[in-house]
Amino acid sequence: MIELNNVAKTFTLHNQGSAVIEVLRGVFLSVAQGECVALTGASGAGKSTLMRMIYGNYLTQGGAIRIGGVDLVQAEPREIIRLRREVLGYVSQFLRVVPRVPTLDVVAEPLRAVGVPPDAALARARSLLQQLNIPERLWTLSPTTFSGGEQQRVNIARGFAHPYPAMLLDEPTASLDAANREVVLALIEEAKAQGTAIIGIFHDEAARARVCDREIDVSGFTPGMAA
Repeated sequence: MIELNNVAKTFTLHNQGSAVIEVLRGVFLSVAQGECVALTGASGAGKSTLMRMIYGNYLTQGGAIRIGGVDLVQAEPREIIRLRREVLGYVSQFLRVVPRVPTLDVVAEPLRAVGVPPDAALARARSLLQQLNIPERLWTLSPTTFSGGEQQRVNIARGFAHPYPAMLLDEPTASLDAANREVVLALIEEAKAQGTAIIGIFHDEAARARVCDREIDVSGFTPGMAA
């Protein structure tokens, strides 16, 4: 479902004489349906960079990144947008939404974008917000006014609203209390059971051991950091 073939990434530092920094090279990775793979490695190894490349936020300098048969390296912008809407979900550590949009609509939006009827989309949103212990009195407010922990839970609810065939998870259990951590892990297990291919960054070792089928040390793809 997710396949990386000889992927490479460099950054050009235009404010430092256009120096070129090689960040990743020779990345080969395949994730099957229903499998969860954890990206590991020291800080600076390139875990977040690799996730952004898979989502299409960063351009690659070589190789192929295929999601459900679509190569993001060669895809047109409209195809990447369609892929994100229908196929590839991304739960980041930060909630980025339009201000003043009610929380219920923020969570339901990914479902509406793929044609789910409004009533069904809102019902799914309510269910997820309840599961993640967001008080009902907050559902009509914009999540931009919420605490960091509440925003993270809204972000998780939004990310799991649509049953994406592939997902990227960036520290989904960070800073959560035990009850909400359990809800998130159950959502991940449910997605895996439905056949979702998942790549994640999990600094929570117990969470990683529970939901991940294997680990990939990104340091092995980082020039100068490989063991």
